[in-house]
Amino acid sequence: MFLVWLFTALLILAVLTQRWWEPWAAARGFNLNAWPWRWWLLGYPRLAARMWWTWRRLAHLNNLAVSFNSHHRVIGTTVVQGTALRPRPPRLGIPKPTRTGARVQVVLHPGQTPAPFMAAAQAMEHTWRVHAVRVTSPERGRVLLTASAQDPLTGLVAASAASKERLLAVPVGKVEEGGDWLIDLRRTPHWLVTGATRSGKSTLLAALIYRLSEQPVGLVGIDCKGGMELGLFEPRLSALAVDRSEAIKVLSVLLSEVRARMATCRAAGVRSIWDLPEAERPIPFVVIVDELAELYLNEGNKESREESEQCGTLLLRLAQLGAALGVHLIIAGQRVGSDLGVRVTALRAQLGGRIAHRAHDEATAEMTLGDINPDAVTVAMTIADHEQGVAVISTGGRWTRARSSPVTPEQAAEESLRTAHLVPLLPAIHENQSGGTKGKEL
Repeated sequence: MFLVWLFTALLILAVLTQRWWEPWAAARGFNLNAWPWRWWLLGYPRLAARMWWTWRRLAHLNNLAVSFNSHHRVIGTTVVQGTALRPRPPRLGIPKPTRTGARVQVVLHPGQTPAPFMAAAQAMEHTWRVHAVRVTSPERGRVLLTASAQDPLTGLVAASAASKERLLAVPVGKVEEGGDWLIDLRRTPHWLVTGATRSGKSTLLAALIYRLSEQPVGLVGIDCKGGMELGLFEPRLSALAVDRSEAIKVLSVLLSEVRARMATCRAAGVRSIWDLPEAERPIPFVVIVDELAELYLNEGNKESREESEQCGTLLLRLAQLGAALGVHLIIAGQRVGSDLGVRVTALRAQLGGRIAHRAHDEATAEMTLGDINPDAVTVAMTIADHEQGVAVISTGGRWTRARSSPVTPEQAAEESLRTAHLVPLLPAIHENQSGGTKGKEL
């Protein structure tokens, strides 16, 4: 009862503040909409009070309430079945404010599952007048409802500039909760990025390279579309392969480097390059593949099939061995299914980080997210055509929505030239006659 009175008082205060204080502030040139405390003073009390006042009716209308009475009654010699009266809704916790909404935990009755709450998410959005409600189950018997008062991914977003704090961990945009979208290759060594054309894959790759270019890491690009996308960063890349034959050469050199690092770790008695002294630790490399299908699809002749199989084998070997040896993969493609080749499914299983942009069909989102978090597939299918850069991220069974920050071609060219002196050169790669692959002996 105390909580009800508390939320009532906060709501009355919010209404009075909006009615009296805002006209006074506007007359004196103050922009209250830009002040961070506007949400905490006005928006959150309203949302919290609305959650509490509507919860019982919301639970009854959407079959979230449970009756402990029997659904059967015996009248004479007849058994009558019906809906028991006075069902009890599950207990709603105290709504806790977030940057863009509120988060509240629901304690389920014995026998209840999270499925009805997921089905009722749209009804909650309408009742609470919020942009979206995300339903998750962090532990058995509890459901976490995260309400977003507005879409935090609307418009263009910019990531934080602090990218030198941790090696191989860089911000590339914003997540739905309002914080930075951080891709940490030390925690999740390999990533899969999927999505339709113009959904934001290349934008994400550009943001990732743009941030990584400031760090002492090697960047290797494989762009078999003639280098049109990754060629913007060529001065910062240790190698750039623009066709399949060049990709085989680059991947072979990287696999040889991995084997050399294995020998170094074995000689030092450690299981990872991160266990080596910093002075002896080799430079990590990040391999970015733009459009995986170009490496696997073949023209049907023997030479093309052999090249396709070789690419698949090399990528799979790097994915299996590279995590502990400082070689990380970022694989992007419109779809990554078994129809591309015999080793694609095995490669996908090695890519623990998943990023799904807008897809044309559910099967593509299922390929990316289904084996890690099936609930995220439904969310990925709701990404609209105009939401370029918006994606669903899934790692370790958890998922969230995010949007990558855009990088213009001018920014890419400027950053590549500015950080070109940081390029670590791969061994055994020389400039060929076409000029596609570059590199020098260490």
